[in-house]
Amino acid sequence: MHERTPARPATPPDGDHAAVNGLEIYYETHGSGEPLVLLHGAMSTIDTDFGRVLPSLAESRQIIAVEQQGHGHTADIDGPLTYEQMAEDTAALLGALKIEEADFFGYSMGGGIALYIARQNPALVRKLVFAGGASYRPDGLYPELLEAESTMEPGDLAGSPFHQAYLETAPDPESWPALVAKTKELDMTWKGLSPTELRSIKAPALLMIGDSDIVRPEHAVEMFRLLGGGVVGDLAGLPPSQLAVLPGTSHLGVMDRTDWLISMVTEFLAAPMPD
Repeated sequence: MHERTPARPATPPDGDHAAVNGLEIYYETHGSGEPLVLLHGAMSTIDTDFGRVLPSLAESRQIIAVEQQGHGHTADIDGPLTYEQMAEDTAALLGALKIEEADFFGYSMGGGIALYIARQNPALVRKLVFAGGASYRPDGLYPELLEAESTMEPGDLAGSPFHQAYLETAPDPESWPALVAKTKELDMTWKGLSPTELRSIKAPALLMIGDSDIVRPEHAVEMFRLLGGGVVGDLAGLPPSQLAVLPGTSHLGVMDRTDWLISMVTEFLAAPMPD
């Protein structure tokens, strides 16, 4: 297990809960400026995934970091985890905060949530970043990963950074086995988007994977093409979407590439919107 050590922001977060779709969903706000929504990965928290990059991002943006159903400070409720529902929960939270348009930066599962928000609520998404495991259907993932996850048990992750963060933040620390089971169900039952559905997303996207990530590189390239990439830039102009493959980087290592992430994400988000 990769030992990621989160770095908490220098100032305490302005954390709060909002009632949306039967959840008391936890969120934090940092900084000021145009809104940037941070969406963590499966079985994770805001700090675990974004602790190293959040302070730099908050220097120029209003950060809204969200913890999904059953994750971190957000208590679980009856019902499975689905990308469709987590996307709706996030959109409902932003509606409650009177945010009509934002950029989105999601890691792993969070990137998938951002993708589904762009599909379900296109007016809400200006640009999106999908970092780590960027995929739009399950056959883009390495089959050995899904095979290993099919036998995953809560004890397999005991003592991991994700388990430790859960014990420190969850309203009911004894619910860890339920979160692992729901995450497993999410990954085993996810059907993904069709190429037509993905192609319908018009928000510019930055796809970022490690060269040793959980997703096959050729799938990320296919995804990039469906989002408007795969052209000769010197002839046709640069496409609105971008693809980055980080060398010497695993899935869990993506969010530790702090300097690369900050430089690439901030430049992508700051670039003018295409006509």
